[in-house]
Amino acid sequence: MKCKNSTATISLKTSDGVEFLETHLNQDRQPDWIIPALPVHLVAEWILLHLGPRRLRRISLPSEIETRVPHPIRGPEGNIYVSHADFLCPDDCDEPQGICTVTRAVRNQNMFELLGSLDIDGFKALNIRSHQLGPGIGGYRPQQLFELMAIVDRTRGPILMSTACRCHGVITGLERL
Repeated sequence: MKCKNSTATISLKTSDGVEFLETHLNQDRQPDWIIPALPVHLVAEWILLHLGPRRLRRISLPSEIETRVPHPIRGPEGNIYVSHADFLCPDDCDEPQGICTVTRAVRNQNMFELLGSLDIDGFKALNIRSHQLGPGIGGYRPQQLFELMAIVDRTRGPILMSTACRCHGVITGLERL
């Protein structure tokens, strides 16, 4: 298969996204971007798998978080999903800096900044920023994952692990053992 306007050849592989990342991602062979287009918190799940159950486990998020973030929704797996929007965003949103595409209202704080600075007693807030790569498409560099992994590996105790762009995010409770 060839990409449009490119001489690069690509191949299609199907597998569990977290397991694929664990098997194929390493410091010596990195893709340009990781686009987490799957219905799990890829960062948290990859770090859980990579460090293993003797070093890291999932924990419940404190309800206090829901009073500190905009429009929280707790998912069935325990993650908290957050958004500056109280409406369905358009698929082609280009995530402009400082304002909402739909309302034109000023965005006072980027979600990645808010989640990365959450101060919940006993928890260390860690965030990986998802960058807008195109309308409705976000991703992060592999090096961001490796740097976050190193921080998690040095941390002890409860962690608020989040991934967020300017407007939306997901938080997972983890504990480094």
